Amino acid sequence: MVELGGHEKSIMKKKVVLAFSGGLDTSYCVKYLGEEKGLEVHTITVNTGGFDETEIREIEKRARDLGVTSHKTVDETRNYYNSVIRFLIYGNVLKNNTYPLSVSAERMSQALAVANYAKALKAEAVAHGSTGAGNDQVRFDMILNILVPGIEIITPIRELQLSREEEISFLKEKGVKLNFSKAMYSVNKGLWGTSVGGKETLKSLGILPEEAWPTQVTKSGTETVTLTFEKGELTNVNDKPFAHPTEAIQYLQTLAGPYGIGREVHVGDTIIGIKGRVGFEAAAPMLIIKGHHAIEKHVLTKWQLTWKEQLAQFYGNWLHEGQYLDPVMRDIEAFLTTTQQHVTGKVHIQLYPYRFQVLGIESPYDLMSSKFGKYGEMNLGWTGEDVKGFTRIFGNQTAIYQQVKDEIDG
Repeated sequence: MVELGGHEKSIMKKKVVLAFSGGLDTSYCVKYLGEEKGLEVHTITVNTGGFDETEIREIEKRARDLGVTSHKTVDETRNYYNSVIRFLIYGNVLKNNTYPLSVSAERMSQALAVANYAKALKAEAVAHGSTGAGNDQVRFDMILNILVPGIEIITPIRELQLSREEEISFLKEKGVKLNFSKAMYSVNKGLWGTSVGGKETLKSLGILPEEAWPTQVTKSGTETVTLTFEKGELTNVNDKPFAHPTEAIQYLQTLAGPYGIGREVHVGDTIIGIKGRVGFEAAAPMLIIKGHHAIEKHVLTKWQLTWKEQLAQFYGNWLHEGQYLDPVMRDIEAFLTTTQQHVTGKVHIQLYPYRFQVLGIESPYDLMSSKFGKYGEMNLGWTGEDVKGFTRIFGNQTAIYQQVKDEIDG
């Protein structure tokens, strides 16, 4: 936790805590809140695994250069994993079978940290850089309303209905120096993936250009990676152990990201009822979810898999819509945790440019054991006569229905 002192406190100025990423929107908010609204601006950057030490220092310097009263950096990476990501892995959560909730998941950790800082600072207001057309405004507002009831919420980009071009023009007038070419794309990097939004994602047809993707494709050929899971959590990559799953995730990203794996454009239903498109790259999340699911298909029973899928889909959707604090989420997390007791083993995955293939798994809890039979070839646990009797009983009610129907219908 890092705290930087800034300008001396102004008498009678209202304190506002601003969730600050250092990008275009939040840079605009600093200048607008401080110079146009006359507020005492205290920024907080919540790192959920998207910033390294160099980037953190750059963000802190940017906050100072913009003239904030104080700036705080909070590292929530491990807490983000422990409280959110691991349940997305347990549930193999992909919204619309595509998106690993890269942004929506981390917004919960960020909003919670901002709310707690606002209370600690006794701020009269909280601000964030959400637009009026996206999901983040609902997620932040809802957490703030629940945890800091009555606090004023200020959202300059939403309230003024600003375009990115207008924000850039305002900052240039204020003498702010940013890389405005990069500012044409909204990039949000976190432990569980990176989202990219730009002019191409505002329409139903179009793909992001190569230069817009944060991770460039530099690997060719192919390689195999081995992921080791213990009770549903990633512990090793290529037999290399890690102290915490967050470190394993970050290491896997360095291996698979340069292949361009996990790039996609997600189309989804927003909380506010409109359709939205966003690009994302999430090499490690996609490999982990697919690898974890591969082991589960071998070690869990049919009905464990069935109920997991239903509850996990609800969990992902409810999280996406900002309802992390709903107590039903704790209930589902408890269920998902109990299903992971035997999700232990290794999964082998082949990496190629822009794609991957799960080769198979090894697990001491594998239910696909040859001592019980080989599918399509040999059974060892029953006889042909057993199957005849079972089949007659298993289809008995449907047979009765069909006979009654035929007698009446002629």
